[in-house]
Amino acid sequence: MITPSPKTQQARQARAWQHALREAFKQPADLLAYLGLDPATPHLEAAVLGNFPLRVPRGFAARMRKGDAADPLLLQVWPAGAEALNVDGFGLDAVGDKLKLKPGGIVHKYQHRVLVMATGACGVHCRYCFRRHFPYSDALAGRDHWREALAQIAADGSISEVILSGGDPLSLSDDKLGELLDGLDGIAHVRRLRIHTRQPIVLPERVDDGLLALLQRTRLRTAMVLHANHANELDGSVAMALGALREAGVSLLNQAVLLRRVNDDVDTLQALSERLFDCGVLPYYLHLLDRVAGSAHFEVDEDTARRLMRELSTRLPGYLLPRLARETAGQPAKEIVAW
Repeated sequence: MITPSPKTQQARQARAWQHALREAFKQPADLLAYLGLDPATPHLEAAVLGNFPLRVPRGFAARMRKGDAADPLLLQVWPAGAEALNVDGFGLDAVGDKLKLKPGGIVHKYQHRVLVMATGACGVHCRYCFRRHFPYSDALAGRDHWREALAQIAADGSISEVILSGGDPLSLSDDKLGELLDGLDGIAHVRRLRIHTRQPIVLPERVDDGLLALLQRTRLRTAMVLHANHANELDGSVAMALGALREAGVSLLNQAVLLRRVNDDVDTLQALSERLFDCGVLPYYLHLLDRVAGSAHFEVDEDTARRLMRELSTRLPGYLLPRLARETAGQPAKEIVAW
């Protein structure tokens, strides 16, 4: 038997995750049929999708409970009719990204670190996404092979950390991502790389040999900030992907969003923190909902959030307790909410 070369193996793996992405559920009726749910079930009326279509990888859908219209993974991705409601206080740019957006896809809100809008593509469309209305077509950093973004970062010696975001930066091909990482490697004052991604959670196939090789070759100290909201998201395939990232020297953190009917009870939050640690991930933030238009039905009030944190603190050691946080447009940092 002829053993495939490493290059051939990487090409096969790349095709596998890209195929899985293409085969994701894109029609609400197809997802309901897969889950054995009746479209006439209360709360399953679908919103008009418009510019924010459904996208759910089949592997993520496989972790949902069949026949359960209240499944916490389904609720995160289901385009509920409530998205169409206009609610006071909910707007198109919940965290003020557009106010700080610079040419070349750079968002510079905080000192010493800068965010690069790497792509508008995601492996899954979470319905509470604070960038669901973001004008990606006007703001992507990669359209000129990163030249403008890299030039701005190189010109500002105060920047020590670069955050890759989007969209999901791991939606980029290895070639495109590698081009960016190589450019950052050449900027001496940049020391740390942070990748904000949900891809290893919803599409663990993305953590392949090609990606691991890219992460191992960079000189930058790399942290990956994952996004999981419920322990059921972290199945065996995800645990294996996260283990591979740890072995590649990547520090793993998680930021969750507090979501009504998804994780707004202390048992669920406890299970999430404990399962994350089982997978080698430290809880980092528990975000109050960013008040983006279309997401009001997910909001948990602040008093409830504080109560949950107090209860959680009696059950978990401090290192498994996420920080309750809020991001407010125009503020110089995230606010850690006292509880």
